[in-house]
Amino acid sequence: MKSIPFYQVDAFSKKVFSGNPAAVCILDEWLTDKVMQSIASENNLSETAFINMNTQPIGIRWFTPECEMGLCGHATLASARVLFDEYLDKDKNEITFSAQRGLLKTIKKQEQIFLDFPADKPMEQKINDVIEESVGAKIRQLFKGHDDYLAILDDEDSVRNTSVNMRKVSELNSRGLIISAKGDDYDFVSRCFYPKSKIDEDPVTGSAHTLLIPYWADILKKDNLKAYQCSERGGSLNCELKGERVFIGGYTARYLDGTIHLNSED
Repeated sequence: MKSIPFYQVDAFSKKVFSGNPAAVCILDEWLTDKVMQSIASENNLSETAFINMNTQPIGIRWFTPECEMGLCGHATLASARVLFDEYLDKDKNEITFSAQRGLLKTIKKQEQIFLDFPADKPMEQKINDVIEESVGAKIRQLFKGHDDYLAILDDEDSVRNTSVNMRKVSELNSRGLIISAKGDDYDFVSRCFYPKSKIDEDPVTGSAHTLLIPYWADILKKDNLKAYQCSERGGSLNCELKGERVFIGGYTARYLDGTIHLNSED
């Protein structure tokens, strides 16, 4: 029987039961894709991160209950928290991960961890009927990045109160849909929807901010931004645009430590 150290961390929150929960599995070698997908489905969280400690740089992969993802922010934040706490020298404050899209860094600054991710470029799109029916609110502008559509709405109330049509979102030629507006108490707010991956609404989505940060930095003419993802759980993000990179910072709250037991044939 194979035993795998397992952790659950609430990312982009100072306390448990808010932010976005992610599972972290520590490996000494990659499992098969089928087994990693089965573990992620069994966990039934928006993301499970698998960390291969025997690659240099440290390998990271992310799975939803439905499929593998090319990039995930909150599960990377959760993984960094576990590694800083349990597996690395106490004076170490930076981790480099090797991922599908290249090298990703995480940097610890006091109680926060910052993700150093590649910036995504918003490309303006024509607003079509499927998008309008998906959002359920007036769209001011529409953009598309590497993964997601980004619909800009009138105000924070529109973002908080609109009822998104998940069936229509699942028909989009994208990973999912982000809706966003200028915030009342934050520079901008957002919500994110990924029904194709069995995540109707993601609580706090680090990877979505690779697209949101360049957009709002240009609109607001500032490179340092405070963001809030106004899902039911909610989460705050400290954001910075640095050229072709974005820095996405947040707090983490550890919820669970445990062990996954696999049968020898798995």
